[in-house]
Amino acid sequence: MKQILQHLKSGNTSLEELPAPMVRPGNVLIRTSRSLVSLGTERSLVEFSRANLIDKARQQPDKVKEVLNKMKSDGLIPTLEAVFSKLEEPLPLGYCNVGRVIAVGDGVSEYAVGDRVASNGPHAEIVSVPKNLTAAIPDGVTDEDASFTVIGAIALQGIRLCNPTFGETIVVIGLGLIGLITAQLLRANGCRVIGIDLDENKCRLAEKLGIEVVQIQKGEDPVKRIIGLTSGAGADGVIITASTKSNEVIAQSAKMSRKRGRIILVGVVGLDISRADFYEKELTFQVSCSYGPGRYDHDYEQKGMDYPLPFVRWTEKRNFEAILNAIADGQLNVKDLITEVVDLADFEKIYGNISDNNSIASILKYPEEEENSDGHPNLVKYDSRSFAGTKGVLGIIGAGNFTKRVILPALKGSGAVLKTISSAGGVSGSELAKKYGFSQSATDNDEIWNDPDIDLVLITTRHNQHASMAIKALQTGKHLFVEKPLALNQGELDRIIDAYQNGSSTLSVGFNRRFSPHSVAIKKALGPGPMNIVATMNAGFIPKDVWVHDLNVGGGRIIGEACHFIDLCSYFTGSKVQSVCMNSMGTNPDESTDNATILLKYADGSNATIHYFANGHKSYAKERVEIYSRERTIVLDNFRRTTAFGFSGFRKVKTRLDKGHKTQFHELIRRVKKGGDPLIPFDSLVNTTSASFAAIESLKRNEWVKVEL
Repeated sequence: MKQILQHLKSGNTSLEELPAPMVRPGNVLIRTSRSLVSLGTERSLVEFSRANLIDKARQQPDKVKEVLNKMKSDGLIPTLEAVFSKLEEPLPLGYCNVGRVIAVGDGVSEYAVGDRVASNGPHAEIVSVPKNLTAAIPDGVTDEDASFTVIGAIALQGIRLCNPTFGETIVVIGLGLIGLITAQLLRANGCRVIGIDLDENKCRLAEKLGIEVVQIQKGEDPVKRIIGLTSGAGADGVIITASTKSNEVIAQSAKMSRKRGRIILVGVVGLDISRADFYEKELTFQVSCSYGPGRYDHDYEQKGMDYPLPFVRWTEKRNFEAILNAIADGQLNVKDLITEVVDLADFEKIYGNISDNNSIASILKYPEEEENSDGHPNLVKYDSRSFAGTKGVLGIIGAGNFTKRVILPALKGSGAVLKTISSAGGVSGSELAKKYGFSQSATDNDEIWNDPDIDLVLITTRHNQHASMAIKALQTGKHLFVEKPLALNQGELDRIIDAYQNGSSTLSVGFNRRFSPHSVAIKKALGPGPMNIVATMNAGFIPKDVWVHDLNVGGGRIIGEACHFIDLCSYFTGSKVQSVCMNSMGTNPDESTDNATILLKYADGSNATIHYFANGHKSYAKERVEIYSRERTIVLDNFRRTTAFGFSGFRKVKTRLDKGHKTQFHELIRRVKKGGDPLIPFDSLVNTTSASFAAIESLKRNEWVKVEL
């Protein structure tokens, strides 16, 4: 299928061939017929991508601060690599999609194949969209008219926040697409609407739609005009749908408002607010968030958990439905807003000169269904190489940041043969496939599982998929590398153990730190014997709504991340964790693992203390390990410097940041090709994973917990 992408680094807008997405649980799969180009939002993104690096930095000063902090902790080169890697990520354009349902995922009962729906899907021939971000299109509403659904919901949400009543005077500043829809909906609500815009053509269109306008082009003062039209009282409400960096719009909005008036910001304007203007009139000011309640709520959008109608009357989905009904009833005229309808193949007519595009609404028209030539719509091939008889042929499932920034660069020079990369949406996987020379990109993981050429599978998906995919790999006889954690609970781990014992494949987990040159040197210098270890992870704050905190998806940060240091301590001691005790700063054991201390008791008598903290400063080093053994001490500082005290012939190791990824993957490929034992003994992987579970159990029970050896 084809999809429009924006490239941040080059500034190019392209129409690319991608594998079609698979339908996901809670989603509907839609074959697109029309999509509307949101010129305001998409123009901003395109113009940003076409700016040079200095201008990009000027537009995002907060990001510049983050980069500077990362330089302090990780060094210049790793930081620059991360920045340029981020800029290389293509972004899908569009969010106003219309089409027919071609498949429904588990948990979706609202739709059937063949239904026409509007959604916030991107400009792509096939899209997979969560059910709460879709709405059924009434009979009589054309696909072109329905493409205004999502952009109309943005206008409607601004109106709902303004809460206008019949007969009130509402000013709409900015008569672009959202402004014209806002004005029409206000008139349907029984309001007197006055529009303001610098563009004379937009003002004329507004007048055609029955909207009063202020003739700024003819020298009219908007504030004086509004005060005059309201007999000196001022507007009851002002909805700003304009886009400008100037502070003049917010200032004028305050001056033209009546006492205790309402100002709602839907667009983007300068916000240097005069306190006097707002104070004297007791004005209220509110920023509208996109389509309405539910926006950016993961439970609502991705998990399909609706808000109860008696308490949240208008969610984003219900706003979609209200717009479609307004179009069907003739209360909202969108036909007169259409400037052009362009075939998808001719997308450059819109995007090629988007900065000077004065269209109100541009609509993309999609071709009828077109079968993939080889019968695999979820696969795109880039070459026809033969892999028969070759060892070390890789299939990678997951094309996120870790795959992009760590795994693929680390595989360079390893001798790995890259055949297939599979990603959920196809965009990130296809971009990496082209950059690193994969033979093909997929969205269907079966293209990897069923491929006899692939003998090694790398799994880098979200944590809740690791165990099931690991079992699948072991059952299909493929060697396996799974990024940590191996499993999220004991039941998953037990099933992995069973699959491993009944198969012949090797299994590796991404505990890379033991392969760092620092760790190897420390291990050699220490030798056997009990030791005390103090390890500190300045892990950094992650907002609570990020998936890693979801115990069913990420497993929490101890199981998902602190397991790295449990493995590292086990590597240094050469022993197994016997019992675990953990305490934390919080009070809820299901939510308070961000700031915790884990005590590990090893079978050989060694002790380890792992501090996992999320409340430290970003500029401080992320990881530090101190080891005390036989009147000797070693300090590992962020895998850049190791200093030894009391060791004969060993004082320090100094490198650029090296956490062992490259060594780990090169050794993995060597063993897959030539044979040999797994990188880490399987019983050690099981012990580390069990110890992470025991840490959580200890927090809940408030006592030491034994680990099965």
